[in-house]
Amino acid sequence: MDIFSKIKEKLTHEFIDIIEWLDYTDDTIAHRFERYQNEIKNGAKLIVREGQTAVFVNEGQLADVFTPGTYDLTTQNLPILSTLKGWKYGFNSPFKAEVYFVNTHLFTDEKWGTKSPITLSDDRFGLVEIRAFGTYAFKISDAGKFITDIVGTDNNFTNFEINEHLKSLIATRFTDTVGEANLPIELYAANTSELSETCQEVMKSEFLSVGISLEKFYIENVSMPEDLKKEIFEYSRIDKLDLDKLTKFKTAKAIEAAAKNEGGTAGAGMGMGMGFVLAQQMGGMMSPQMGGSQQMQQAGVVVPPPMPVAVQYFYASNGTQQGPVSFEQLQALYAGRTVNRDSLVWKQGMAAWTALKDVEELKSFLGGNTPPPLPSN
Repeated sequence: MDIFSKIKEKLTHEFIDIIEWLDYTDDTIAHRFERYQNEIKNGAKLIVREGQTAVFVNEGQLADVFTPGTYDLTTQNLPILSTLKGWKYGFNSPFKAEVYFVNTHLFTDEKWGTKSPITLSDDRFGLVEIRAFGTYAFKISDAGKFITDIVGTDNNFTNFEINEHLKSLIATRFTDTVGEANLPIELYAANTSELSETCQEVMKSEFLSVGISLEKFYIENVSMPEDLKKEIFEYSRIDKLDLDKLTKFKTAKAIEAAAKNEGGTAGAGMGMGMGFVLAQQMGGMMSPQMGGSQQMQQAGVVVPPPMPVAVQYFYASNGTQQGPVSFEQLQALYAGRTVNRDSLVWKQGMAAWTALKDVEELKSFLGGNTPPPLPSN
């Protein structure tokens, strides 16, 4: 090789461009490689690192896409750009094209939340409002689609720019999902894992339509107004309590409190009165074999007739039979909205299940029981 050939070779290698992008940030998703008038020399070297994708764009039209690796840019490895440019026998240096590097690593711990309360309809509590927030993770799955549909001509696109769009999308789809779930209001906070998985499946296609893959989606908290939370807690307690046992427990506590108040006739009177009530209850619980009634008759105490048997009701809830419950328990269930005026109830002696509003003794639950005016003389 003569000296002129060596000089030519040296100069040729010195002027070959190296196209690469070193990302020193944590939030850049897409970066446009800047060259003077977007000119790239024939035989330029393209270096695409792991976690990157290089996208060539010609006059706003998507051309070639390169995955991680090192490439010498010729017409052989730029087939789409060669077609767009109309090169038949190779291109002359330099050629023009925009080169975008897309960060394809996983972007984690992105925040989302509902900007305004979500209104839901609950069978027991009516219209209620909830809020929710959490985190999600995503990565770019289709760099070409992402560049053409989202980035456009932005020379440095960050996750801050896409997050507002993604958070609005998440809030909309989350609202639709919880609305269609139709769960009892207290179960939203108790089933965040299942709800998170459902929301992720619903939103995956929306993300993929712009070249983004939704990798993780978490609901960290579902909150509701404090007054509604207290109402739910009270309802859950009433639903679990045996009202008969609760009455007896409160009676025992009242006797204990009266016994401690040794001074004053009021305390003594209350203690005696509650003592008589407790004695009657204990007497009712004693069996005839114990001889309780005989001893009381021998002592000259008048024994009242047996207490009437309390009416027991059955009621329908969510298509299943529940009960039996007493009149007071059914009234508490109505107050707690477990049953309503149209709920079916049945008791011994009734021919068929009947709506609560049509059972005479239960109409008092509905309110508005005002007697008619007295007849005039």
